[in-house]
Amino acid sequence: MIEHLDGIHETVTYKENSSLRLFVNTDCEDYPIHWHTPMEIIMPLEGTYTVFLGDKHILLQEGDIIFICPGVLHSLAAPESGKRIILQIEWSVVSKIRDLNSILSLISPILTLTPQTAPDIYSDIYHLICQILSEYEKDSFLSEAVIYARMLDILSLIGRYQAFASCRFDAGPQKQKEYLDRFLSICNYIDEHCTEDLSLDHVAKTAGFSKYHFTRLFKQFTNTTYYKYLNRKRIDHAMLLLSDPDIPVTEAALQSGFSSLSTFLRVFRSVKQCTPTEFRDMYIHPEKLQKNSLIPAAFVSVPLIHVTTRKTFCSCFFAISILK
Repeated sequence: MIEHLDGIHETVTYKENSSLRLFVNTDCEDYPIHWHTPMEIIMPLEGTYTVFLGDKHILLQEGDIIFICPGVLHSLAAPESGKRIILQIEWSVVSKIRDLNSILSLISPILTLTPQTAPDIYSDIYHLICQILSEYEKDSFLSEAVIYARMLDILSLIGRYQAFASCRFDAGPQKQKEYLDRFLSICNYIDEHCTEDLSLDHVAKTAGFSKYHFTRLFKQFTNTTYYKYLNRKRIDHAMLLLSDPDIPVTEAALQSGFSSLSTFLRVFRSVKQCTPTEFRDMYIHPEKLQKNSLIPAAFVSVPLIHVTTRKTFCSCFFAISILK
């Protein structure tokens, strides 16, 4: 069940001195639209389970695995009978490990693994999740350390699989690996400095490429242009600020790296298909989002960037768990 829900923000309750929670859920109960700071992993053991995200729903079959990134708005629907593993793990505990935040960019807002869609890694990840369940139930000395070790194994498998599956640089095998490492690092750099004046020239120089070469490789790596990527990160940052009604829209724009309000309004509407004011209104009045209705595009990913606001959203980490 969801124990603590403030509007659409769920606060996950962990055991004492812990930062993860796992349980086998058998409740025939639906959960309304919400978001949370932990990453959530759901795997049905018996029956199906449905995740609603944006304008689509994902029907999980027995054994399917879904990863829901921190900050992603979603709702859940259970069948009349069934059983599923639900693991919630606080992302801030692992987020400072090199390259892990880049994994969120590769899988955000969600990633679904099945034997058919990911035959190379599915079996390993399935067995690692089963090991996590076994270790959690033992609750013995160093169990949490073992669970995080298994979780890092899972994230490493996913990160490498997604990176190599989705990225094909125009280069030989050795250059592929070199470029992958460099562009993972540069995406981390952009994520951390997106509110600053990051010109294409500056970032290309930081990455060690000419502007032309960088532009071409960046598009191959992210499947988007540099400025579209940067603007999306800035909009992510602005969305968190807009969740605080005490922060004016103009201030949110300037704090997010936009030089003018007009540019911010234009980019925000282009990315989220609504105005900042409309987004804030829906966020503050979640009753307008009906249970299990389709979530507006603006709400698919409410990123938790490493910033501090005046409310309880402080010191959260991007996007991308629930206690059900």
